[in-house]
Amino acid sequence: MAKIFLTGYMGSGKSTAGKKLAAKLGFEFVDLDKFVESECGETITEIFDKKGENEFRALEHNALKKLLSKDDLVVACGGGTPCYYGNMDLMNNNGTTIYLKMSAESLASRLVNSKGKRPLLENKNEQELREYITEHLEKREDIYHQAHYIVKGKNLDIDELVEFVSAVK
Repeated sequence: MAKIFLTGYMGSGKSTAGKKLAAKLGFEFVDLDKFVESECGETITEIFDKKGENEFRALEHNALKKLLSKDDLVVACGGGTPCYYGNMDLMNNNGTTIYLKMSAESLASRLVNSKGKRPLLENKNEQELREYITEHLEKREDIYHQAHYIVKGKNLDIDELVEFVSAVK
């Protein structure tokens, strides 16, 4: 019946919040990036390195479509997921979308130590990282704001989110 899609920029806490939200609701949790990796047998970094971002986005879109047949599901989407192939409309039309909104400064603080796991952030120093996040967040905000609900990602209270989602689903 219910599908909840958590969106937001990388580092906003979608996977962490998604796991907790799914556990409290008794739903299955899926991290879309991990689902893509299991479908392809390659890591996101390998896909980016061998096939490029465009191929990754196509694989991500197909993985998202596969998940639409499932019920009682919380999906942590990749930061770019809503921005390609009409994915935001797809999610909005097939479930509840929640944007975990955070400032570029807060995101940069979280991401500065996890760059190696994120192909789009590799080889960037702290200043380049902040500039990159600011630029991309500005480009993506209009799409993120198409989510059904926007919540503050920093210091997110999972119990409040569960109450909120339970009231609206």
